Amino acid sequence: MSRRSTSRCFAALASLLLVAVLPGAATAAPGAPPPLPFVSQLDLSCYRTEGYKPPPTELTLKHLNPVLGDLPVETVKLGERQQLCVPVAKNGAIPPPGIVDYVRWVDLSCYRIEGRAVDFPLTLSHLNPVVQKLGIQDSHVTMLSPEQLCVPVAKNGKLPPPEILSFVRHIDLACYTLRVLGIPTIPFPLTLGHLNPVLADRPKVDVKVGNARQLCVPVAKRGDEIPPEVLGTVQWLDLAKADISTAPSVVGPVTLKLTHLNPVLSHFPSEAAVITEPVQLGLPVAKNGKIPPRE
Repeated sequence: MSRRSTSRCFAALASLLLVAVLPGAATAAPGAPPPLPFVSQLDLSCYRTEGYKPPPTELTLKHLNPVLGDLPVETVKLGERQQLCVPVAKNGAIPPPGIVDYVRWVDLSCYRIEGRAVDFPLTLSHLNPVVQKLGIQDSHVTMLSPEQLCVPVAKNGKLPPPEILSFVRHIDLACYTLRVLGIPTIPFPLTLGHLNPVLADRPKVDVKVGNARQLCVPVAKRGDEIPPEVLGTVQWLDLAKADISTAPSVVGPVTLKLTHLNPVLSHFPSEAAVITEPVQLGLPVAKNGKIPPRE
């Protein structure tokens, strides 16, 4: 090899090393799990956590799901925290390898917001295989006003691996109150077990699931640049949040430290949250028969 060729090789190697180690250096585009395999396996158990108010913040939200793409951009004020929603498995059915690696790190902290009613009629169909096997019928609903914004957090300083963090940090859901039309759903039983490592030692909980009270749909906050690979999946993440009832627990409350992951809110201070028993369960749904792509 000539001296000139050798110099070029060393220069190229040096450039690669700089990219790898310098803060803010360009990195490869983050990956993402395929839409339907991920969305259909994401179930979130939501705990009441009142008492914390974040710094005064206005956020401009844009809808991502194709069914709601024509709804206008809206600016909201972030109110007090109301819930923490964490990933669970139902009836012992653990998401498959490669999917559970992402699902177990989706922790969302939900804050009160207010906005105008959209009065959008929808038909919701369950996507999770466990619920589908129970024969739960489609729900005919009207999406009304936004009530909550749920944003990604980490618990007790336990961050997802970098390749997972680059995906889950962009999951933001705006939760709208629902008017349920027709015959109410008959409550059905499920057993919930925690997936996130921080809560993995918590016992399983038997719950009865009632009617959906909210529909949580994917949005983007102004200032959050979502990579195309990530957007291709998170735009399909719709969760119908239903009230659940549980038997009284003998397990005591858990105190958690929450750290914001989304780039727009990463400057927020960490928050303390105490959880006891879940009050709602977010179940993945499709809207108006528009099923997420398999790949």
